[in-house]
Amino acid sequence: MAPIKPSFVFLIIILLIAPALATKPHVINFRWRNLYPEGMAWDPSAQHFIVGSLSHRSIHSVSDAGVIETVISDPTLPENVTVLGLTVDSTKKRLLACLHSAPPLPPFNALVAYDLLTRQRLFLSLLPSDPDSNIASIGRGRDVANDVAVDFKGNAYVTNSVGNFIWKVNESGESSIFSRSPVFSRYASVMDQNEPFNDCGLNGIAYVSKGYLLVVQSNTGKMFKVDADDGTARVVLLNEDLVMPDGIAIRRDGVVLVVSTQKLWFLKSADSWAEGVVYDKTALDAEGSATSVVMGEEDRVYVLYGHVVEGIMGNGEGRERFEIVEVRSEKESGEEHVWVFVLVGLGLAYFLFWRFQMRQLVKNMDKKIN
Repeated sequence: MAPIKPSFVFLIIILLIAPALATKPHVINFRWRNLYPEGMAWDPSAQHFIVGSLSHRSIHSVSDAGVIETVISDPTLPENVTVLGLTVDSTKKRLLACLHSAPPLPPFNALVAYDLLTRQRLFLSLLPSDPDSNIASIGRGRDVANDVAVDFKGNAYVTNSVGNFIWKVNESGESSIFSRSPVFSRYASVMDQNEPFNDCGLNGIAYVSKGYLLVVQSNTGKMFKVDADDGTARVVLLNEDLVMPDGIAIRRDGVVLVVSTQKLWFLKSADSWAEGVVYDKTALDAEGSATSVVMGEEDRVYVLYGHVVEGIMGNGEGRERFEIVEVRSEKESGEEHVWVFVLVGLGLAYFLFWRFQMRQLVKNMDKKIN
C-alpha cells in the first residue's frame, strides 16, 4: 500500500474546515405590512425574537426561519400607540415594552408588562413627567419612553430620550423618576438643529450584573455609567465618540454592542466602564435604519432593520418586508480563523510525527525479524 502523502492529508483538512470558515451570516426576512418595528428582544426560553411596531398595538415573535406570529394584541391600549423598546425579563418570565404616542395624539408614555406564558397583562404603568422642569422654558418637546432594561430583582429602567432622564418601574408596576443626573445635559448636541431626531438624547440602555446601567445618548454620541441603586451617573471615556447611537446590548464575555443606522460598534473595558475602547466596527445598510441590537442563540449578534425612518416620515405606500441580520466582528472572525489554522498546523505536525514514529517502529521490527 502506497504511503499517504502529508500534502494530501493537509489538503483534506483544509477542505473539511473551509465550509466552517466561509459560513455566511444568518439573515432572517419576515413580512408584515406597515409593521415598522423599532424595538427587538430575544426570548431564550422560546428561542425566538420579539419585535414591536410603530403602527400597530401589537407585539410579534419572529422565528429564525422568518415565521412571524402575534404574541400580544392589546386593543385596550390607546389607539395608534407606538411600541418602542422591548426586553424579556427571563427571571420573572415577563415581557416589558415601552409605549409612546406621537403628535398629534395626546401625550402618553408608559411601561407595560405581560406574562410570557399566559400573555396576560400584568400592569400598565404611566410614566410621570419631571415636575421640576418647565418644558416650554427649555424648548424641548414632550417626553418619549424609548428603551428599557431590567435587573435581576424585576426593576425596570426606562430612558426618556427627550427629557434626558431615566424612569424606574418596580416589579409591582410603581413608577418614579430614577435618575436625572446633570451629566446627561452637560454635553452639547453634535447634530444640526434641522436634522431629524436632533432632540433624541438618552436612548439604548442595558443592565450590567455588577449593579449599574450603561446608557447611550444619541445626539451627543456619549455613553454613561449609571449606578442602579442611587442613579448617580458619569460619562464613560471612549477612544472615539459614537455617531447617533441607538440600541445597546451586552455579550456574555462583557463586550458591549452599540448600533446606529450606519454602524455596529464593538466595545470593551478593563475597568468596569470607567473607560472603554471601540476595538471594531461594522458598516450597516443605512436604508434599513437599524435601531436595535440583541444577543441571540449562542451569543450571536443580531440587528433589526425595521425601516423606521421610512415609517415615521410616511414615505412609500407601506412596507411589508423587514429583516433581522446577524453581524460579526471582522477582527474577531480573523482571529478565530488564525487559531483554526494554528490548530490545523499542530494537528498536521502531530500526524507527521506519528508517521515518523510508525516508520521507525516498522524498521526496527524488520531488523529483528531479519
